[in-house]
Amino acid sequence: MTKYISIDPGKFKCGLVLADTEYERILKAIVIESKLLVQNIKSFRKKHENLKVIIGNGTTSKEHANSLSFLGKDLIIVEEKNTTYRAKSRYFEIFPIKGIKRFLPKDFFLLNLNLDAISALIILEDYLNFKFIVSTKRKSRTWMK
Repeated sequence: MTKYISIDPGKFKCGLVLADTEYERILKAIVIESKLLVQNIKSFRKKHENLKVIIGNGTTSKEHANSLSFLGKDLIIVEEKNTTYRAKSRYFEIFPIKGIKRFLPKDFFLLNLNLDAISALIILEDYLNFKFIVSTKRKSRTWMK
């Protein structure tokens, strides 16, 4: 029963998803400041056994991977091409537009959204080769904390 953290790395912020593959559910999805990445990963490792960390190979991934080298073989670097672009579509799968708003252009709803957590979700789904069913009962549509 392995749990995974998936990271969409960035220079100023990172998307993070904590997932339980046994129950096929997302436990946490957040966007954090990049400088807090190591602290958050260490905190998650204290709470969860058998934790694997997946990080996309995009923006500043080398620097983040170096700072996470203490993970050893539990750190897996994967391709993340087009995840930010794909996050826009995945956002509307998770949070479909309802009512009269569905006739407006979708880009209208994405102006100020932070999609890094959804990009991290896509990185994990690509790696595991299956799609998680995500609860839409979250308080925040952007998963920000």
